[in-house]
Amino acid sequence: MLGAIIGDIVGSIYEWNGRKTKDFPLFGKGCSFTDDSVMTLAIADGLMAGGSLQDYTASMRKLGRAYPGAGYGGRFCIWLRMETPESYNSFGNGSAMRVSPVAWGYDTLEEVEEAARITALPTHNHPEGVKGAQAAAAAIFMARTGKSKQEIREYIENKYGYDLHRTLDEIRPTYRFYVTCQQTVPEAIIAFLESTDFEDAIRCAISLGGDSDTLAAITGSIAEAAYGIPEDIRKTAYSFLPPELKGVCLRFDQWLAEGRAVQGE
Repeated sequence: MLGAIIGDIVGSIYEWNGRKTKDFPLFGKGCSFTDDSVMTLAIADGLMAGGSLQDYTASMRKLGRAYPGAGYGGRFCIWLRMETPESYNSFGNGSAMRVSPVAWGYDTLEEVEEAARITALPTHNHPEGVKGAQAAAAAIFMARTGKSKQEIREYIENKYGYDLHRTLDEIRPTYRFYVTCQQTVPEAIIAFLESTDFEDAIRCAISLGGDSDTLAAITGSIAEAAYGIPEDIRKTAYSFLPPELKGVCLRFDQWLAEGRAVQGE
């Protein structure tokens, strides 16, 4: 989960200023957490509360309202203010950037994919929104359970239909700012597939330009599962989070360390 938050923080200053290169300060001046981090932590909070649709909805609205200036999209802002929230059929990349906690909370791929579906439903109930969340979560789970990059590529292509045989060099020249799952999730996975370590994965994602923080959040969530996170990067990332959000991170780590998977709650 922290990998997504790191990607979000690092990419935050490049969202409207695409780098198209891997050569940039990792935590550049002006970096901050955004809605990607807040909603990732909301999913973690909802998972620890029980992992139901109602749990995720409540946690998303609780943390979303606590951090109203985090950079949410217009329809999401309306959703946060609704007395009775209703999903708005989105296929935006928000469902994929926030999904990573569930890939750590279950023991089988099937359970992870079903949990990912549920995390999308409060807002992203369009089939492409659900698919994006499930594909990202599946890649994370497969990486954390020791599957090879080739196995991850083949599974995601075969089940979800994303083209993962393109290269970053092929994508980069014409890639621009996209907010859909269809034009973000496969590119984020490709960035992971081409990477050599955690930091390189973040740099690969941001080098595409476009919606940099969300791309890097998705890539970073997979890279964490595959490579782990260097301790210096972990400590720096925590320094950007206010106490409440850092507390959710630490509580989630403890929840996992104690073996308190959803089935045992």
